[in-house]
Amino acid sequence: MQPERQTSPEGVAYRDLNGNGRMDPYEDPRLPVEERVEDLLGRLSLEEKAGLMFHTVIEAGTDGTVLEHPGAISKSPTSEVVLSKHLTHFNVHALDDARMAARWHNALQALAEQTPHGIPVTVSTDPRHAFIENAGVSFTAKAFSQWPEPLGLAALRDAEAVRAFGDIARKEYRAVGIRAALHPTLDLATEPRWARQAGTFGQDPDLVTELGVAYLKGFQGEALGPDSVACTSKHFPGGGPQKDGEDAHFPYGREQVYPGDRFGDHLKPFPPIIEAGTAAIMPYYGMPVGLVLGGEPIEEVGFGYNRQIVTGLLREQLGYDGVVVTDWELVNDNHVGDQVLPARAWGVEHLDPHGRMELILHAGADQFGGEECVEILLELVKEGRVTEERIDESARRLLAVKFRLGLFDDPYVDEDLAATTVGREDFREAGYAAQARSVTVLQDGSGDLAPVLPLARGRKVYAENVSDEALAAVGTRVATPEEADVALVRLMAPFEPRSDLFLESWFHQGSLDFPPGLVARLARVAAHCPLVVDVVLDRPAVLTPLLTFASAVVGSYGTSDAALLDALTGTIPPVGRLPFDLPRSMEDVRRKGEDVPGFADPLFPFGHGLALRDPS
Repeated sequence: MQPERQTSPEGVAYRDLNGNGRMDPYEDPRLPVEERVEDLLGRLSLEEKAGLMFHTVIEAGTDGTVLEHPGAISKSPTSEVVLSKHLTHFNVHALDDARMAARWHNALQALAEQTPHGIPVTVSTDPRHAFIENAGVSFTAKAFSQWPEPLGLAALRDAEAVRAFGDIARKEYRAVGIRAALHPTLDLATEPRWARQAGTFGQDPDLVTELGVAYLKGFQGEALGPDSVACTSKHFPGGGPQKDGEDAHFPYGREQVYPGDRFGDHLKPFPPIIEAGTAAIMPYYGMPVGLVLGGEPIEEVGFGYNRQIVTGLLREQLGYDGVVVTDWELVNDNHVGDQVLPARAWGVEHLDPHGRMELILHAGADQFGGEECVEILLELVKEGRVTEERIDESARRLLAVKFRLGLFDDPYVDEDLAATTVGREDFREAGYAAQARSVTVLQDGSGDLAPVLPLARGRKVYAENVSDEALAAVGTRVATPEEADVALVRLMAPFEPRSDLFLESWFHQGSLDFPPGLVARLARVAAHCPLVVDVVLDRPAVLTPLLTFASAVVGSYGTSDAALLDALTGTIPPVGRLPFDLPRSMEDVRRKGEDVPGFADPLFPFGHGLALRDPS
């Protein structure tokens, strides 16, 4: 049940958040945010202020109830973290049904009403409008409209289209009560092996900046307000140049390197995103190695622990005074089932959790991502290692965002509106069109290979990794290449499966070479009929061996089978252009500096993309 709004003697509608029967200043919607923050801050206990500084994973009950037992990833019953630990920021995972998601959100807010000052909850999410399902990075769309990954948005080369996506995603998020986006990702895709490129806008700092700002404005608008979804822009000061392409989620990927001295390229998107009003910024896990800025060596500790980066560069040089939230689990190891993911305490592994938390606060962060260990922070204050004034500094920033979002005035959502907004037909149609349009035609005929695109309908097709339903719309499936007029094969960009650490199996890492057996088998297919290959480019791939026998090669970045076929037949003409260079060989990849965008002699360069020929 949602609580009734009160009316003050002056006729002002307000929420009686502490149940005292009168409108206190922080409850008064007419007052400036700064006044409301200061009034509330002065009323809060140390425990309530500390709770603001933790932002942990939460899981929703599938029936719309709050989860009162540990989930697959979340560690504690919901009532415990809300009522006992005073947490008010939660990163939600699976949401399968819009109505149930809205019902769960309202139940969570009603629970928060029971706290001493009724501080509303801010629900956040990783991206959930595309295809990749990875609990550490993003979720597949399910009930929400489905779009290409950000790499696919970048392939469109259209800032207005990106802003339009952000506006649609904002409406769907708000409908179910999600008011914070743990994105956009502004990292540059300069290291072809890195596992997180799908969530970026590619390798070029100017394009990443333009599209990142458009994306932010789609979610937040021109200024943060009651209609906004607050964005956390990441990963400061630019993730991506990971040594040997290994990801910093894992101990073997902790080092971030700049052999090409291109730190400035990676930093470039952040000043404009700050000027555009990003509500929060997240430093990356990476530990800079050999980095010198302004003649000063940068300490070799993870960016979330690094005072030179968070306070010196971000706050003092760039003038940012908003929320800084760390990436997830810098304080404690994460144990899930029989697997573990060590705390990303890169460079400070020798410190205990108390020491890590103290150092994060000294660096200048406001909030601990993926943690709920409020007792450690309270002990640090009790021991005199952290002052209450330092807690107030961060609590002030965090409360200001809640007030600007209008959560104190009305945090609840309408279940009926959620059910009709999320996955609305026009939203789905826009996402579907973007999926098809983002497809990038890399080769169509070469040498002795005749062009085959656009594909003619009504032909006999041998297909792999394409659904029967999608294929039936354009042709008849046959069992062998010998029977076919044309073959269509969808492939993932190559990667080396790993599964030792928690999350590791979801990250595509390692070599970009296709297995030689696969290449040989596809060559045999092409010997019987023209072959069209689509490679899902969640990161680059070495396509060199395919070009000698595949009549057409295209790249996609999150495209359904049906949308791909609409692109290949020209029903929705593909206009995608590569958001990064594609290398000729793994030897070229190994020789290239991790921070340097592109190659001297790429197989296909950034911006490459062919138009479909006119079959007439």
